[in-house]
Amino acid sequence: MSGIDVIIFGIKLTLKPIAFTIKLGSFHWDIYWYGIIIAVGFLLALIYGMKNAKRYGVDTDRMLDVILVTVPVAILCARAYYVIFDGVKLESIGDFFGLGNGSGFSGLAIYGGVIGAFLCGGIMCKLRKVNIFNMFDLAAVGFLIGQGVGRWGNFVNQEAFGTFTNSTFWGMQSDRTILQMGEGLVHPCFLYESVWCIIGFFVLHHLSKKRKFSGQLILTYCAWYGFGRAFIELLRTDSLMLGPVRVSSLLSFLLCVGSVIALILINKKLSVKEEYVSQFADEQTENLEATENEQID
Repeated sequence: MSGIDVIIFGIKLTLKPIAFTIKLGSFHWDIYWYGIIIAVGFLLALIYGMKNAKRYGVDTDRMLDVILVTVPVAILCARAYYVIFDGVKLESIGDFFGLGNGSGFSGLAIYGGVIGAFLCGGIMCKLRKVNIFNMFDLAAVGFLIGQGVGRWGNFVNQEAFGTFTNSTFWGMQSDRTILQMGEGLVHPCFLYESVWCIIGFFVLHHLSKKRKFSGQLILTYCAWYGFGRAFIELLRTDSLMLGPVRVSSLLSFLLCVGSVIALILINKKLSVKEEYVSQFADEQTENLEATENEQID
């Protein structure tokens, strides 16, 4: 595959989606940068999980059991979500796996993967007796690492870009953006989401050190990612649609609002409980002091 000429923020690059090719006789297997970048993101998230699992009260061996089953299921769900909302009719089961052109999956949707990961992960946590909310909190931070790194795979493929920026500097242009949009700089949506996720990682990592309850980080992840994705999706030109509605924007908005409401209600409940416990402790201390004074008298 020939290179893709790209200009981003005034910098000229030539990107080659294929990193290298494995040749065994007449067999040729192309290894794409997209897959390598996704794998690096997953590996970094896994390393973070292994190093911090104990702090979350999660056994690393059981965590790996959950991950080994959940990851392939999440990939299949990501593909299924894309196929459902893409609107392109499949001619065979091979089309689902993108086997027609020999390039593997031809479309994945992050939300399908996340939904699949939660559902399968929840079941596996039950089977392996892992606290679901502790595991989800740990996974939430890992998701942001993987998503922050993985979006650069979209850059190499020159996909997931947005509308025109009306700027002479801010944005990017490539052979593929010109083919689809025409001349002009477009929004590098992959970069927006990557930066948003990386910032979110540092925010959640900081919060993890003073976590008030199990499930706090996964709710914060949903609020954080949902808020950013809802607006970034409005810029993209390849959104999956449900009639006139951008599916990911709608889902992101609902996810963000629902998570914020849940966080407010839970924190309010915890504050009332802490106030009650504190008041009860003060009353106990006063009663104890009164009893001691009576004994002294």
